[in-house]
Amino acid sequence: MENNLDAVKVSDEKKKYIVELLNPTLEELVADCIKHTPKDPCAYMLEWLENKRVAESDSSLTPEERAALIAENQKLELDMKKVKSEMTETVKLVDQGGQKDEVDSEEDDDENDEPPPDFWKNEQTMGKARTSVSAEAYGEWNTKKSFVAPVIPKTDEQKDRLRNVLSKSFLFSSLEDNDMTVVIGAMSEVNAPDGERVINQGDEGDFLFVIETGKLDCSISQADGAEKVVKSCEAGDVFGELALLYNCPRSASVKAVQACVLWKLDRETFTHIVKESAQKKRQRYDSFLAKVPLLGNMDSYERSQLADALKVEVFGDGEAIFKQGDVGNKFYILEDGNAVATKEGQEVMKYSSGDYFGELALIRNQPRAATITAKGEAKLLSVDSRSFKRLLNVSDLMERASKYT
Repeated sequence: MENNLDAVKVSDEKKKYIVELLNPTLEELVADCIKHTPKDPCAYMLEWLENKRVAESDSSLTPEERAALIAENQKLELDMKKVKSEMTETVKLVDQGGQKDEVDSEEDDDENDEPPPDFWKNEQTMGKARTSVSAEAYGEWNTKKSFVAPVIPKTDEQKDRLRNVLSKSFLFSSLEDNDMTVVIGAMSEVNAPDGERVINQGDEGDFLFVIETGKLDCSISQADGAEKVVKSCEAGDVFGELALLYNCPRSASVKAVQACVLWKLDRETFTHIVKESAQKKRQRYDSFLAKVPLLGNMDSYERSQLADALKVEVFGDGEAIFKQGDVGNKFYILEDGNAVATKEGQEVMKYSSGDYFGELALIRNQPRAATITAKGEAKLLSVDSRSFKRLLNVSDLMERASKYT
């Protein structure tokens, strides 16, 4: 080969490169290919060259560098085992929630939990490129599955209690079964004795609480340093969610005024499972509430609290939502469908999506002046008088309502 280079019109420097570096590698590569006669020579040669590069890189490492890389690999292996374990636990929770078939089908989907084919690449083929394991573990695959919820062990009795509490909460009641199971798995039980301050105004918010039993007061610091109680929270209520929804400091302090059983949910799980849905619903129902003349002067915080108290009720075609003469104890917003009001058998009003009725009954407890009937299936949002009066300043609303008949 060296003699043949005399006829090649290249510089002496390039001839030296061919003779001293390129030629020996090519000869070794060709000899190895002939020895093993691979069916796919291109793939074989690429792998051969990569292995050679890794071997040469490893040989240039000092003992300290090699020890550091081994330690890094061991740490990455532990991290990856932890991720796999958490994924397995999450799938088990989903299976327990009756969603095994759904999980199995999702596991077959290319866009789900499976890491890239080279995620578990043999350590010997990594060499100095071992640092790319981190990019693989937390890069492409993590973009698809960037969050694994924590799994906190619970008894079946705890899970049943928690599911019952969440089913009554506006933020969680409409979660899909799969998401509900993940949230239940991630929540931890907290007992707060009477007098304990659970949240301090101004702190960063990394979690929220759902109340199973007990009572807490929310208070805001005044200019003179005194604290003013602005709201009381009872079983089924959520508090601490505003800091998570809007990435802001705690807007109020929360103190137990009775011994409480609380369920705590971390920011990451809330953000990935609940937040988007909760924000959309709050915005949607806030816009409904803002259209009600009686409630038009409420601030956004008041409306958000009222929105959280709304319950979904579904009525079939021809079913009476309430009848003339009934005691008025609920306020309704028609979310989907249609309804009509009749008085003494005569139709007096029609309602469609976004319309509301029964608001004055919340503060006056007047009998219903008409019968409201669903036309086709109708989905309504309701709030009971007790929740309304507990959440809002009723005396102020009564003054505002005096102009309505």
